[in-house]
Amino acid sequence: MTSNKNIFLLFCKTISSLRAKNGCPWDQKQTVKSLKKYIQEECDELLEAMDGDDPAHLCEEIGDVLFLLVLLSEISSESGHFTIDEVITGIKDKMIRRHPHVFGDADVGSDEELREQWEKIKSQEKAQKTN
Repeated sequence: MTSNKNIFLLFCKTISSLRAKNGCPWDQKQTVKSLKKYIQEECDELLEAMDGDDPAHLCEEIGDVLFLLVLLSEISSESGHFTIDEVITGIKDKMIRRHPHVFGDADVGSDEELREQWEKIKSQEKAQKTN
C-alpha cells in the first residue's frame, strides 16, 4: 500500500511532468492569471457536486480542483515565488494556530466562543503581517 505522502508526491511529480519540456502544451502555457477561469469553473462544479448525492462525482470534482491548485503551486514554484511544500506548511501552521482548543490548552464551550476565538486569532495574524 502506498502512503498518502507518496501518492501526493507522485501527483506533484505528474504535474511537474506536464509542465516539463516534453509535457503537455496546454499545461505548459498556463499562468497564474490564465488559471483563474478554470479554477472558477471547477469550483462551481465542485459546489454543484456537493449539493448532489453522488460521492464518486464529488470525488472527481475535488480531484479537478486539487489538480488546478497543485498546477498553480507548480507555476509559482517555477517563478521562484513559493513551493507546494510552503503552501502545505503554511496552511498546517495556520490550522494549528487557529485551533488552540485542539493543539493547545484553550477551552471553548460553544460554537460562538469558537468563532470568536477564530476571529481573534485571525485579527492577531493580520496585525502581525502589517507590522
